[in-house]
Amino acid sequence: QVQLVESGGGLVQAGGSLRLSCAASGRTFSSYAVGWFRRAPGKERVLVAAISWSGASTYYADSVKGRFTISRDNAKNTVYLQMNSLKPEDTAVYYCAADGPFGGSYYYTRADEYAYWGQGTQVTVSS
Repeated sequence: QVQLVESGGGLVQAGGSLRLSCAASGRTFSSYAVGWFRRAPGKERVLVAAISWSGASTYYADSVKGRFTISRDNAKNTVYLQMNSLKPEDTAVYYCAADGPFGGSYYYTRADEYAYWGQGTQVTVSS
């Protein structure tokens, strides 16, 4: 079992930055792939970024490429999402999700492929 807790959300002006954290319990978390999803009001949940267990492979949605960076510190059982140059359209509830264990540089890109989810953290970007 893996439990995930997101933190770091908040209200920020357009152009600003936030760093989200996803802290996990469970000794095997270091072998899990992790994805950050977001759900904007009235829209479906979409994948923003994903990272393999080692951090060697990452994925970014086109809408956040060059602005967001996903990283992980397996010694701290934590995955981060650094969000820079935020835009009002980045406003959403952000969720981290995990699944595994995996070998190799692998991650999922669909929400239904992740077994473990956090409760979400609100990010609001004002114009």
